Parts: sequence; C-alpha cells; structure tokens
Amino acid sequence: MTNKYLTIYNSIVEQIKNEELPPQTLLPSENELKDQYETSRETIRKALNLLSQNGYIQKVRGKGSIVIDISKFDFPVSGLVSFKELASKMGNEPTTIVNELSFMKPDDYIRQQLQLGSKDMVWKVVRTREINGEKIILDKDYLCSNIVPTLTEEICADSIYQYLENELNLSISFAKKEIVVVEPNHEDRSLLDLEGFHNVVVIKNYVYLDDATLFQYTESRHRPDKFRFVDFARR
Repeated sequence: MTNKYLTIYNSIVEQIKNEELPPQTLLPSENELKDQYETSRETIRKALNLLSQNGYIQKVRGKGSIVIDISKFDFPVSGLVSFKELASKMGNEPTTIVNELSFMKPDDYIRQQLQLGSKDMVWKVVRTREINGEKIILDKDYLCSNIVPTLTEEICADSIYQYLENELNLSISFAKKEIVVVEPNHEDRSLLDLEGFHNVVVIKNYVYLDDATLFQYTESRHRPDKFRFVDFARR
C-alpha cells in the first residue's frame, strides 16, 4: 500500500507536469493542503519536502512553496562534474553521441589555452549531449596526451572522467571557468537542436590535477532555454 505522502507527492507532480500548476505558482498553504487531501500536516510536510528535494518546488520563507520551471536543468557553475553525473542527479537518461575523436597537433589557439609546446599532442573529443530526445549540449574537449595517453570512442560515449579517475588513477582537483553568450556557429547548428534560437551559452573550462597541472580545456556549448546556471555564495 502506497504511503499517503507519496500519493500526495505524485498528485502534485502530475499537476506540475500537466501545467495545471505552471512555473511560479504558489502552492496552497500546508493547512489548505491538509484539508484538501484529508490528512495530517506532518504528511503534507513530507510530501512538500520530497517535492523540494526532487526540484519541483522551492520553499520561500514567508511565502510558501513555489513551483519551479522543470523544463530547465540546474547546472552547478562552481561544481566539477561529468555530464553523466549531472544527468544522473537530474533523474534523466542521457545519450552521448561521439561526433569526433582524434589525436592531433593542436592549433595555436588550443596550444595557448593548454600552455603547450610546439611538439605536444592532444586528444580532441567532440560530443553531442542529448536529454529526453533533444540535443542540448555540445562538448568540445582537448586533453593533453602526456597525461591521457589513450582514449577510445567507448570511453568517450560513457564518461571520460570515470576513466581518468578509476583507470588512470588521476586526481582531478579544480577548474577555472569562463561563461560567455555567443551566436551559434555552423557546427552548433549542425550538431544541436537550435531551431528558433539565436545564441548559445558557452562555458570554457580549464581543468587541473591536484598538483596544479593543467591537462584539459573544454568548451561546453548549451542551448539557452534548457539550463539555469546556479551557484552557492556565502558572505
């Protein structure tokens, strides 16, 4: 038998997904929900806590519970997570399409980003990220071959970070990030679903090992309607 709070949770989730409760809607008060569902206030609080934990509502002190726009995914700007980890936390089944895997001599721009010498080589990986059937992220990764000697399409289709940490025993420590908004180029329009969109949000990542070795430069290009770029700040 399903717990009462789960029944209430599922009922409200269904209303949110069907847009009976659109984004920014203020839910009824705990007392009103208690009467509506003929249950205790404690049961209502359990249902609301689960809705909050799973990203359907936001509790605002002094106001109540507000419905969140579930069509957008929270992208933690300050975090350093793989796409596979991010999609897993969002509860979605991701698909990664490996468009290119090549071992190459970097051009002047990539050489400068990774502070490489004229004889250094890199892995170039271009991947389209698909969630719920929509191509919404284009990742372009460049990894120093002296740190990452081998890569395969199978690894790139799964998780490069998982391979680096679990197979190569690398300790990935921190990243410097830059965020810019640009017009889509031909590659963006070819590999992403951008019909009707006139810009993409680009996060440039410079990723370091725990000994402060720079080993990866990434341009992660996002469709603008699908993400909230979030951070946590403390005074």
